[in-house]
Amino acid sequence: MSKDKDSGPGCPVPEFGHKHILLAHGGGGRLMHQLLKDVFLPAFDNPILNEGLDGAIIEKQAGRLAFSVDSYVVDPLFFPGGNIGTLAINGTVNDLAMCGARPLYLSAGFIIEEGFLIDTLSEVVSFMRRAADEAGVKIITGDTKVINKGKGSELFISTTGIGVIEHDLHISPKNLLPGDAIIINEDIGRHGIAVLAKRENLGFGTAIESDCAQLASTVMDLINSGINIHCLHDLTRGGLATALVEIAEISGRHIEISESAVPISEGVHSACEILGIDPFYVANEGGFIIFIPEKEAERTLYILRTKNNWSKAAIIGRVTEKISGVATRRGILGAQHLIDMFSGEQLPRIC
Repeated sequence: MSKDKDSGPGCPVPEFGHKHILLAHGGGGRLMHQLLKDVFLPAFDNPILNEGLDGAIIEKQAGRLAFSVDSYVVDPLFFPGGNIGTLAINGTVNDLAMCGARPLYLSAGFIIEEGFLIDTLSEVVSFMRRAADEAGVKIITGDTKVINKGKGSELFISTTGIGVIEHDLHISPKNLLPGDAIIINEDIGRHGIAVLAKRENLGFGTAIESDCAQLASTVMDLINSGINIHCLHDLTRGGLATALVEIAEISGRHIEISESAVPISEGVHSACEILGIDPFYVANEGGFIIFIPEKEAERTLYILRTKNNWSKAAIIGRVTEKISGVATRRGILGAQHLIDMFSGEQLPRIC
């Protein structure tokens, strides 16, 4: 008696050549391995990754190590000036750079929603490779998971980074000293406004692009030039204001900035006025602040402006003699205002 062709296990044999992500792409079988072979391995090709291990074996580095992890859930995935791929690489590279480390290796984890276009995934991955090459890092291990359609938001990326600290500086908020100058490398708020404008289809009369960029090369240039850096902090989700509060609380020092000294583009300023939001709390992805002895401020500005093309770099404030653990901003008319953290969010899903 012939056997019915529909009998047996209920899981069908997967087909290849799909344009969209299927649940089977995360199931550990042929489709998942095909996805790795077709999309991830060619893009991130390097000897450590090509060993084919579940982890990565790296050579012991001389010096202190820095370690960081972050996840990226930006909506939309592509926005003026960047995308979730460049964001994932630059964000973790910058976290390492803020420790004073030279970034070396990254891992990348992908949570992909069923139905996501494989061509779009390949595009994101190609941007990641480009950003990694620019930052001088290698993606040496990773993971892929697929979730049911409607249970996610197309694509989430999680990255972990390792870097090596090759100098004797101890860069930390706890090293702030009275009289330290505070320098910012660029104008604030462009990333948050660019993402919001794209997501909500808003037009502000002028094109606003994200400032998404890697900061490792700039930080290494400052360190190699002998700048005595006391503290570094990138300006991400909470913007400049939140970064200042965090540093003031950890250091126990009083940080004072001048509102008029902080560079803000006309487009961002206008957009924030229309939306009724404070640009000091709007996200950045290529901005950072530097705390250094005042006597080194002008040389730091020179390095930022002439050697690293941060033309809008500016001194925005200082650390005072007070022991208070607060940050304040002095307005145009001279009044001093306390800077606090928001309890909620001005702009959701911007990184």
